[in-house]
Amino acid sequence: MKVIHEGAALPTLPSGSVVTVGTFDGVHRGHKALLTETTTLARQLDCPAVVVTFDRHPATVVRPETAPHLLTTLSYKLELLAQTEIDATYVLRFDEERSLESPEEFMREVILGTWHAQTVVAGEDHHFGHRRRGDVTLLAELGARFGVKVISVPRVVDERLAQPISSDAVRHALATSDIDFANELLGHTYEIQGVVEHGDHRGRQIGFPTANVAVAGDMHLPADGVYAGWYVRPSGSVHRAAISIGRRPTFYAENGLLLVEAYLLDFDDDLYGEHGRVRVESWLRGQTRFGSVDDLKAQLVRDVEATRQLTR
Repeated sequence: MKVIHEGAALPTLPSGSVVTVGTFDGVHRGHKALLTETTTLARQLDCPAVVVTFDRHPATVVRPETAPHLLTTLSYKLELLAQTEIDATYVLRFDEERSLESPEEFMREVILGTWHAQTVVAGEDHHFGHRRRGDVTLLAELGARFGVKVISVPRVVDERLAQPISSDAVRHALATSDIDFANELLGHTYEIQGVVEHGDHRGRQIGFPTANVAVAGDMHLPADGVYAGWYVRPSGSVHRAAISIGRRPTFYAENGLLLVEAYLLDFDDDLYGEHGRVRVESWLRGQTRFGSVDDLKAQLVRDVEATRQLTR
């Protein structure tokens, strides 16, 4: 998949393209249905399948006080999109000027002017343009005016959720410690990324050295707790990991920093400074304040064994 940022050179499009537009935060199963429809139509028309997305969540510009925390960074979102059959992703700057653009202007400038779309594929709940005034009905009207076919794709309904899959549904599952359900909605294992930094070495002092993964403040984390999962190094090597997300209540009764820490099983090497990926697979337990460090160490031994069993 080719990634093209706004302002960069564009490919020639003798047969136009099939375009879908969205934020695609999380690239969950609902998004994947939309992407599949886009690529299927593009293959039939013998033209590129194109995703148009944004360099930030639009809500951070139009309503920053209530903007959601993100499931994926831009780089990780592009990585997930590259695992599909999409041919190109066009990353637009989303700023105040873009937020004031009307649906008609967006259609003329981006969908037609940039990508010469034959067909636009949209989810049935899609909104675009200033104040989200554009919807599928307006998109179809604009398509008829400009000679562009518009395909509306029904939202994917999860049986357990009994409602359409959405990024908000994934966030809710993570916030309630239901990591299994979050991963089911995503269609892949939830992943946290960040640079491994030095901490206060509490883990090393008690025999459980952890990778302290610094996570951007706008990212959505699972609920505080201990999880089983994996740590992936930049080399691609994958290691079982017992993962702690929380404020270490045994050491800090109040005002502890929220940390993502991964204890890699059967591992002894320096991770500082590398970009780590923490894949959260299974819930083990909530965060607990233990009466002594020895009690904590005994529980950590059990956590490690549970991780070993769950990540076979």
